[in-house]
Amino acid sequence: MPTPRRVLVPLPSRDFDPTEAAVPWKRLTDAGHDVVFATPCAQPAQADPIMLSGVGLWLWKPLLRAEPYGVACYEQMVRSAAFGAPLRWDAVDADEYHALLLPGGHAKGMREYLESRELQAVVARFFAARRPVGAICHGTLLVARSISPLTGKSVLHGLKSTGLQRRQEWAAYLLTALYMGKYYRTYDVAMETELRSFLADPANDYLPGPLPLKRDSPSDLSAGFTVLDANYPYLSARWPGDANKFAADFLTLIEGLKE
Repeated sequence: MPTPRRVLVPLPSRDFDPTEAAVPWKRLTDAGHDVVFATPCAQPAQADPIMLSGVGLWLWKPLLRAEPYGVACYEQMVRSAAFGAPLRWDAVDADEYHALLLPGGHAKGMREYLESRELQAVVARFFAARRPVGAICHGTLLVARSISPLTGKSVLHGLKSTGLQRRQEWAAYLLTALYMGKYYRTYDVAMETELRSFLADPANDYLPGPLPLKRDSPSDLSAGFTVLDANYPYLSARWPGDANKFAADFLTLIEGLKE
């Protein structure tokens, strides 16, 4: 039986992606690990309601909303004691955790999370201590914006990462812009574009993966795509369709830690 690990999962007050948080939570807790949540005001976070219900997605609801397994994991997660009693972001001591997991989300409520100096400092601390960090979708942008105090550059400078593809972001935006406006545009600059700007070799250090036409599932991880940097325990993924593989690979990563 692997030694139980303590994993920190920061979330914004609202608009995080339910699948990207809950599927890894389910995999980690089922394996006996301790997941600790943190939010800006120590109040339970609220997931993006459109991803949960599909309201407003019109014809694209089956394609864009969270799949049933992700919703079921989310419903279990929000009933957990840990989710109901998060820490405050400014009360987090990074040294108390074995690993850091960063979900994503695209709606505007994610901006406080992506722009938080407190969280960026936490991320930098994990990288300085060389403890595992997992990030999916816009969670990779939070990592990229985190600056190492040793180098003055992004903690991802010199590492490899994936993240939400520009074509994914634009496709979702163009399908829904007529009636949802910029719901799928977190910022005017595409996430991939900004992420690449922090990398040492933008052309080669960002790995887009195959065209994301299918989502993975708990029983079939083959459609999922993740990147584990060869020189650092940093795992990244692109979108909710990678969430099951991301969760499985992150579990493997933390269970491989030396005592």
